[in-house]
Amino acid sequence: MTDTASQVLSKAGGQNAPLLAAALPVADGMAISSVGDWIALLKPRVVMLVVFTGWIGMMIAPGHLHPVLAATAILCITIGAGAAGAINMWYDRDIDLVMRRTRNRPIPAGRIAPNDALAFGVVLACASVLVMALATNLFAALVLAGSIGFYVFIYTMWLKRRTAQNIVIGGAAGAFPPVIGWAAVTGGLDILPLLMFAVIFFWTPPHFWSLSLWAHADYARAGVPMLPVVAGARETRRQVFRYTLVLAAVTLAPWALGLAGIIYGAAALALGLGFVVCAVRVVRDRQDDAGVSETGDAPARAAFKFSIAYLFILFAALAADRLVG
Repeated sequence: MTDTASQVLSKAGGQNAPLLAAALPVADGMAISSVGDWIALLKPRVVMLVVFTGWIGMMIAPGHLHPVLAATAILCITIGAGAAGAINMWYDRDIDLVMRRTRNRPIPAGRIAPNDALAFGVVLACASVLVMALATNLFAALVLAGSIGFYVFIYTMWLKRRTAQNIVIGGAAGAFPPVIGWAAVTGGLDILPLLMFAVIFFWTPPHFWSLSLWAHADYARAGVPMLPVVAGARETRRQVFRYTLVLAAVTLAPWALGLAGIIYGAAALALGLGFVVCAVRVVRDRQDDAGVSETGDAPARAAFKFSIAYLFILFAALAADRLVG
């Protein structure tokens, strides 16, 4: 029988109370922070993908934006996404200390004070929205503000520690950038940016659940109710496969509706088949009676890595298709 999210959280709180308490570093004795620490606070690896999808949304949008204003809009998307990451690190500093892969982040490692990180994130978030409004239009700024608010308040503060569906619902936060890019150029919305939103939304669960399969011990230790912790590895593998099938179908929609041409259609089909193959390997991964992989979750690791390249190539194909067309 699997634990509910609340049971997982309560258990982890009891086992890790000393660590959770230690995760609140005080100002005295803080290590000297470097420029790299402040950059790390912005989650640059995550921001790269966010910025790329936002840039593609801007590139394929009808109309024209002055290169200086376009660069400013991209900068605003970059700063806004980084600001959300900084606030996320401030809020999650307790569980970051407990998890092996995050305990060396600037706040739990004691190199940046929590209040400084929060102020840094809030200032950057407000500045990015204000500059976006001045450089492009109010609608784009509002969508940017909504994406930051969704990631901070809906995903980080509400969903992440309460439900195994945190990634499913919270995936919307990472799906906003192409909509923001499109809105920066046009001042409105259309079917294509909404389909791009849907692609990222359905891509997020198999992407993060593949990660959580081989990082589940970290999440369990921190009391984060990721799907493998709450429902078990077997169910998580099945969900990775199911969402990958839905994703493959959704990615074909722009081509089927005549909003993209053969370059995108061929790329979506080939990439979709590749991702499905990865998901089949994940769901067929050998496991013991407890659902633990006998291969060290190698298929899940491979699916996670493929998913990153998948999104980059898919959106690049959409841009190439539009340029050629």
